[in-house]
Amino acid sequence: MALFGAILNKGIKLGKKIESEQRSAFEMQKKELKKLLKKASETQFGQHYHFQGILQNFNVGGESFYSEYKKNVPIWNYNQLFNKWWHKSKAGERDVSWPGIVRYFALSSGTSEASTKHIPLTKDMIKSNKRTGIQQILSLSAYDLPSEAFEKEILMLGGSTELLKAGSYYEGDLSGIQASKIPLWFHLFYKPGRKIAKNRDWDKKLNEITVNAKNWDIGFVVGVPAWIQIMMERIIEYHKVKNIHEVWPNLKIFVHGGVSFEPYKRGFEKLLGKPLIYMETYLASEGFIAFQSKPNSKSMKLVLDNGLFFEFVPFNEKNFNQDGDLVDNPETLMIHQIEEGVDYALLLSTNAGTWRYLIGDVIRFVSKAESEIIITGRTKHFLSLCGEHLSVENMNKAIHQISEEFNIEIREFTVSGIEHDSLFAHQWFIGTDQPVDQEKLKLRLDEHLKQLNDDYRVERGHALKDIFVNVIPSAVFYKWFKSKGKEGGQNKFPRVMKKALFDEWSKFVKQETENLH
Repeated sequence: MALFGAILNKGIKLGKKIESEQRSAFEMQKKELKKLLKKASETQFGQHYHFQGILQNFNVGGESFYSEYKKNVPIWNYNQLFNKWWHKSKAGERDVSWPGIVRYFALSSGTSEASTKHIPLTKDMIKSNKRTGIQQILSLSAYDLPSEAFEKEILMLGGSTELLKAGSYYEGDLSGIQASKIPLWFHLFYKPGRKIAKNRDWDKKLNEITVNAKNWDIGFVVGVPAWIQIMMERIIEYHKVKNIHEVWPNLKIFVHGGVSFEPYKRGFEKLLGKPLIYMETYLASEGFIAFQSKPNSKSMKLVLDNGLFFEFVPFNEKNFNQDGDLVDNPETLMIHQIEEGVDYALLLSTNAGTWRYLIGDVIRFVSKAESEIIITGRTKHFLSLCGEHLSVENMNKAIHQISEEFNIEIREFTVSGIEHDSLFAHQWFIGTDQPVDQEKLKLRLDEHLKQLNDDYRVERGHALKDIFVNVIPSAVFYKWFKSKGKEGGQNKFPRVMKKALFDEWSKFVKQETENLH
């Protein structure tokens, strides 16, 4: 393994040196769209939307190919695309929106809706995800790690790798599907190993990892922050140690994604004996979209040359209604047309047979030249009952500020808009296990939000009459996951809830808190 680590490290440095010459973002994306259209031109979708005709415009020059693409192919949300096309792939039909039969579907609850989504995962998409994973490994050359770091084991905490057979396809959490497809050589490093990774029972899986933790030499941990934190806490408690580095002294890197790490960071760092390198990834069920490519960066580099074509919809009232749904004929842009500092909703066309698909995430470019982005929220995860335009980014910042101010760890939170005094209010649920004055916390949260968002400040003097804060044990959030059968994997708690889900959640909280007394 030592020799393998040295070879891998040299390979990373060599790979960095021989990176292909930089093409423009526009040229890379033009090439990707052409490849996608060409490969899917004989599918049912490709024939219906005249892919062959669109392809003829690629030789004309300029942006006529993009104009034709927009003119011929509509924008889709999940329900529209599934009901018209993907349901056929799920039933075993060939060549629906991508060539061949779709053998895998990633299950995703999304973060805005309660129902489970079935996202197609083709062989080509699985290969693309692996290639981007390798690109991220190559980016480690920027971190100047010693060869020994690459001899250590990698713990990937995800969904079960024992996928459910359903007719002509298998289904499961994306992390479980990807882990079931890792190459043979990677098993030298991979933990918790095949047997434990297969376990569908989250508690049992966590217990087995906890018991075996001391037998492993972990250097990298990969997963969603909430579940990694719970795992580390269990290991520390079980082995009666002060921090995770007493069990894994060589732990150096935490690769995380799925949600903003900021709300978890304070509590997470209490579990460490020494600082970690944090690497953020943007791996969605729909594709491996971006990753952090350099140390101490708060942004991620879009993957422009690996089976994904991006379009960007300015996230504003011209393009979205108050429910976060697209209006008819919204403005859409290619990568060279974007501006830094503007929020955009993402449309994806991919080698999994998604075409102009609104995935629901909102991003912002921090560097146009480097195609570097941050995730600022979701199209459905903002509150604007009366023009307050409160984003998840605002919420995360305010929660971070009050956790620092009150010296408490806030692990989860959610908020919803409610009717109040014939107008409106915001109802917050905040998860912490430390005592805090709820009324003082409410006042300070309100103040921070006013400082972060001018529209919010204005509306707090008008139609947004109040905010209500309910501080609850963080365990209640995870019990909710358990009640839904959604512990572990890529599941994350919705930061903003719509009315039906919020009513259900409120009843659940009432029940759980009554049981505690």
